[in-house]
Amino acid sequence: MNLSLQTKGRHGYSVEFSPFFATKLACATSQYYGIAGSGTLYILEAGPGGLVPQTVFEWNDGLFDVTWAENNENVLVTGAGDGSVVVWDIQQRRGPIKAFKEHVKEVNSVHWSQTRQEHYFLSGSWDKSIKLWEISRGNSLTTLNGHEAIVYSVRWSPSIPGCFASASGDHTVRIWDIRRPEMSQTVIPAHNSEILTCDWSKYDQNLLFSGGVDGAIRGWDVRNPQSPICDMRGHSLAVRRIKASAFQRNILASVSYDFTTRLWDFTINMAVETLEHHTEFVYGLDFNLFKPGEMADCSWDGILRVFTPKTLSNPGMSLQH
Repeated sequence: MNLSLQTKGRHGYSVEFSPFFATKLACATSQYYGIAGSGTLYILEAGPGGLVPQTVFEWNDGLFDVTWAENNENVLVTGAGDGSVVVWDIQQRRGPIKAFKEHVKEVNSVHWSQTRQEHYFLSGSWDKSIKLWEISRGNSLTTLNGHEAIVYSVRWSPSIPGCFASASGDHTVRIWDIRRPEMSQTVIPAHNSEILTCDWSKYDQNLLFSGGVDGAIRGWDVRNPQSPICDMRGHSLAVRRIKASAFQRNILASVSYDFTTRLWDFTINMAVETLEHHTEFVYGLDFNLFKPGEMADCSWDGILRVFTPKTLSNPGMSLQH
């Protein structure tokens, strides 16, 4: 499958496949490169007719990230340029069902808990803080402080309840436990640059990846993070987002300001495929959890793509060593 959709007048920031349906995905976008103007959230269906918008929501500021609820197939959360954390229900087409207004600057990152016994979500902001939310509550449950610059990314562990990682412009990745929110449990000075993204391995609960403005992608054993277990170079500009494959232990994907999407085998520190199908910064990236090899990305060029890279196109193929 190789599908695309032009989000006219909207620049792509984030794309996420539904955790419930193989052919549904959401894309968060902004007008005027997120500097001014409004934002649009697209809920799309991928099929023989292409990428078809099913529901389109508007917000009065740019939308910078999106995450699906893990306990309700119709609910999504977005982070907005006005500091709002906005909750949407696909069946409530008139607008958001809730907008939490606690952050005082842009919300870069939102993520719903990945462990089944919890139904929390996180937000990370330019105001340097991280907030923990529960959808039925009117206010955040707690605010986690410690980062000394913009929080660009927050990612729940897929394996350890209550554990998440954050990446910041202060050159650190931090590991947190929501049962002890007063300070981070681990601080990793992962790059000599701003760190824009992080993601956990789906196979090893102690393995965390980071990507920075220095163009490097590194892997860390969070139990002993003195030095990286892998260090991958190839991007010529900032790494904007990374995602670890749920199907192949050693595969990681990345998108960058160098206009490329890349697949890496971190066991050999090498890119195994480079896709050059955008003409602007690439911001959004995700793997389809139902279809091995299928991915999506979105870019400031206003194009959302769903595709299967050649490297991942044979379902029976394994790159594992």
